[in-house]
Amino acid sequence: MKQVPITSIDGIKIGHAQNIAGGTGCTVILCEQGAVAGVDVRGGGPASRETDLLKPVNLVEQIHAVMLSGGSAYGLDACSGAMRWLEEKGVGFDVGIGVVPIVCGASLFDLEIGDPKCRPNQEMGYSACQNASEKMPAEGNVGAGTGATVGKFLGVERMMKAGLGCYAVQLGELIVGAIVAVNALGDIIDIDSGQPLAGLLNMEKTSILGTEAAMFAEYDKDRNVFSGNTTLGCVLTNAKLTKSQAARLAVVAHNGYARAIRPVHTMADGDIIFTMATGAVQAMPDAVGALASEVMARAIKRAALAAKPAYGLLTASDL
Repeated sequence: MKQVPITSIDGIKIGHAQNIAGGTGCTVILCEQGAVAGVDVRGGGPASRETDLLKPVNLVEQIHAVMLSGGSAYGLDACSGAMRWLEEKGVGFDVGIGVVPIVCGASLFDLEIGDPKCRPNQEMGYSACQNASEKMPAEGNVGAGTGATVGKFLGVERMMKAGLGCYAVQLGELIVGAIVAVNALGDIIDIDSGQPLAGLLNMEKTSILGTEAAMFAEYDKDRNVFSGNTTLGCVLTNAKLTKSQAARLAVVAHNGYARAIRPVHTMADGDIIFTMATGAVQAMPDAVGALASEVMARAIKRAALAAKPAYGLLTASDL
């Protein structure tokens, strides 16, 4: 097994667009020939689009893009830009009088960073598609990770900057990768050492206090921690999967979240994982799932390590 670029999967393109001053952006994963897809929503406060479509009992078998964006629910507008770009290329579900591109999406809450009135819109989503390529995508403060932060239980003064990360591996002909924008209420944990990489800072901002410790100390209080959360991810593979298997893969991939984020899936997070399978390689679904959990956890680690100081916030590299 070896590490490879996430865009090593034939037919997959990834593109970013962002407004650095505004503190937000979006990331699109394109598969113009169509990919069998699934989704699993674990967080208590999701902002999402076309997730019901991915239920195995529903009609459409393939999707053409997943859009991950900032901007809270406003950022779902970026999906419309991807639809416009795909329609112009004649890509979509054939409805007889034309095509309807199938674009699924989800947004994280980054409105407390930069300008809260700056949100991903149709134009930004369209630009992300124009920027999409088979090159290894940039990581850190780009796309959906532009305004991503972690460790917000005690407010914005004690949080740290995170970002977007990617990680993929190849086993024989099978490729499994993950892309994730980490904007969690909790902390990012190094899956190799077990130590926190980024999260809730102590009062002096010299080390990580830890979100769970702060929660346990205030277990009997009703603290409003809604603003500023949600981790968005997508697992990509060239495995041949059914729609039901793709849905199960999204479920299993959340194990990667659990390994690398603590606490995870809180009521204030809208954590979501999509899956996209191009169907080129025969593979055991459980083997794909085990790899998906691993690459997702490592993509989260890269999201912490690739983040650059911004908006007055420290990063893992600062500590």
